[in-house]
Amino acid sequence: MDLRAVLAAFDRQMRQDAPPDGPGGRTERVGGVVRRTGADAADWNAVVWSDLDEDTVDAAIAGQVRHFGALEREFEWKLYAHDRPADLADRLRAAGFTPEPPETLMVADVKDLPTEVRLPEGVVLRPVTDAAGVELMARAHRAAFGTDGSRIMHQVLAQVTDAPESVAAVVATAGDVPVCAARVEFHPGTDFASLWGGGTDPAWRGRGIYRALVAHRARLAAGRGYRFLQVDASDDSRPILQRLGFAALTTTTPYISPSP
Repeated sequence: MDLRAVLAAFDRQMRQDAPPDGPGGRTERVGGVVRRTGADAADWNAVVWSDLDEDTVDAAIAGQVRHFGALEREFEWKLYAHDRPADLADRLRAAGFTPEPPETLMVADVKDLPTEVRLPEGVVLRPVTDAAGVELMARAHRAAFGTDGSRIMHQVLAQVTDAPESVAAVVATAGDVPVCAARVEFHPGTDFASLWGGGTDPAWRGRGIYRALVAHRARLAAGRGYRFLQVDASDDSRPILQRLGFAALTTTTPYISPSP
């Protein structure tokens, strides 16, 4: 896999020509910035790509703060390590943005990934197709991360209800207890499907559930003809993904806007 070529394709398809994020959302290119504005405040609002220099960057940052501020929405400036200008992170902090922990952008060729799903005894996968399934996902999210994940669950519910072809979500359960949840999002017109979630209840870690959910989603992506799987990997998931065949392209850091 030519990592430089894959990163260029990712930048072009998933950032410069970013598809809308969820039902009712819109993607706009304003000057040197591509932004996603959700259907409402609970959706993901973000700057996903920029082409700026020292002469245009500060005005562009101020323009996005005004745009989302007028909507009374917090938003994320999704900064990648190779974005320019080189001091963009410093300028975002000077404008009041707060960085969250960085993640590693990882990509794998779907045809090189394992697709056999091997789960521990007593654990089964349940597809998520309605509000009850999303509530199971929320319970798994709370167990794995200690947070409610309400914004994420709002988005997933909208997807499975209004655009079910755009996502495949699943919960791993042990009896009636959700122990892990994950989804794969499909981006028509691109080479990429993206992996989200996969956090596992601490009591169930180390038993292969995360790997099984990657294999399950790789099989779904292969069935739809996608070439690559993409994931923003935490420090916990990166080693597992490397062993499965994912390669690191760059890092990405969410910068959260000042409160509107």
